[in-house]
Amino acid sequence: MTTLQSIWRTIYPSDNPHKWMPVVWLPFMFWFFLDPYWKHAGPLRWTLNTLYGLFFIFLYLQAFCRSDRVRNLCIALMILMAAIAMPFNLGAVGFLIYAAAAGGFKPKLRWVIVTLVIEVAILAFYVVRLHLELGMWGSMTLLIVLVGLGNHHWAVSWCADQKLHLANKEIEHLAQVAERERIARDMHDVLGHTLSLITLKSELARKLVDRDPERAKQEMHDAENASRAALIDVREAIRGYRTEGIFAELARARAALETAGVAVQCDTDTVPLTPAQESVLALALREAVTNVVRHAEAHRCNLTLRRRELLCTLEVADDGRGADGPEGNGLRGMRERLEALGGSLRLLSSDGTRLIIDLPLA
Repeated sequence: MTTLQSIWRTIYPSDNPHKWMPVVWLPFMFWFFLDPYWKHAGPLRWTLNTLYGLFFIFLYLQAFCRSDRVRNLCIALMILMAAIAMPFNLGAVGFLIYAAAAGGFKPKLRWVIVTLVIEVAILAFYVVRLHLELGMWGSMTLLIVLVGLGNHHWAVSWCADQKLHLANKEIEHLAQVAERERIARDMHDVLGHTLSLITLKSELARKLVDRDPERAKQEMHDAENASRAALIDVREAIRGYRTEGIFAELARARAALETAGVAVQCDTDTVPLTPAQESVLALALREAVTNVVRHAEAHRCNLTLRRRELLCTLEVADDGRGADGPEGNGLRGMRERLEALGGSLRLLSSDGTRLIIDLPLA
């Protein structure tokens, strides 16, 4: 069985899920193979006729599983074999139908039509030459045209379905990549800010534990609350939701900055933001404040939220050492989120750092 399968794979190496479709029509070849029997032909005629038919079947199968150049050559030889054999074996008329079936799978309709025209012309020539019935010519012509155009339509539809399937898989893959990137950005922003706050409060509690136990106890309590809030934020980030809004984030930002010893001034307007815009601004504010606490060595920080007609502007300005070096993952993630909503980000480093975020309002 393995040897037969190997031979079959060599003759017909097709991985197409519809590879058996051309094979199921091969039993109709028996009209060609039985013609010598009806004509009481001798053994030589039987042998030559059988070999001729088997070679045609070989070409027919190759036309469905080889490259375009080989396929075109096989179809041309099939039509030629039909033209040669028809005067000796009328079963060869079926060769034209097999050739039309194989030719119909060409991607360009004009080549299919050219193939069908050639076949119909050959059939018409032999109808006149061999004085065949016009009814036979009409029925065979109709069959050739229907098989050729039908296979072409099926092939084009199947290719379109395959392209759609591949496009859907690509969209699904890109959606998964985008979701992983979103979660990575959210984890960076959420945990980066909260862990910085917990670190600051833990350090402050350690310094105060001997000098002011009550204050140290309060700071440790705040660190515990921050860690619980971080757990909630992680769960929300995985779900993709942000429910507390920009003003809750401003309050957390003030608390984080004051814990780090940075004087804070807040100036805010009421801005009509969508949930997506509010979430993006809250994350941007969180990342900006985290950078101030970690890197700026600032003494003062101004947080400003303004509405200017159809534009919302969030500004975080500190008097620290200024931003230098390449753009980090947090800032890059912030910029990507804002650009996805049509916003922009500017980073100015002069007498400190000014981070200006503009977001268009609906």
